[in-house]
Amino acid sequence: MGVKLAKGGFVRGGSKKLFARKLRREMTDAERRLWTQLRRHQLAGFRFRRQFPVGPYIVDFMCLEAKLVIEIDGGQHLESASDAVRSGWLEGEGFRVLRFWNHDVLMRTRDVLAVILDALASVCPHPNPPPQAGEGAEP
Repeated sequence: MGVKLAKGGFVRGGSKKLFARKLRREMTDAERRLWTQLRRHQLAGFRFRRQFPVGPYIVDFMCLEAKLVIEIDGGQHLESASDAVRSGWLEGEGFRVLRFWNHDVLMRTRDVLAVILDALASVCPHPNPPPQAGEGAEP
């Protein structure tokens, strides 16, 4: 018996990794736009992974350190019961799930990044906080 994935279809056994690789090669425009901002520790020094297997699912983006999952949804996800089940399972495993519409990622990228930064700040302190007033200054 296969495992149902939120992106559609079933994956059998060890082929979930292969399916995740396929999803990495075939990212949507919105996923590609967000990935250019998340990759290589660019967002506040946090490491993100894309199309990452978690339990029975493959999530669009994940920061393991902050236990933060980011999902980019198109119109087919409007009022999706399976998305609610998926988010519930991930939250039950201790992850925080942020969902954004494709349109918002493409047209309001800075706003989306600000929401992600706020979520990261609420979970993990900044890895390299700036010096407080007076600290680090030469006398």
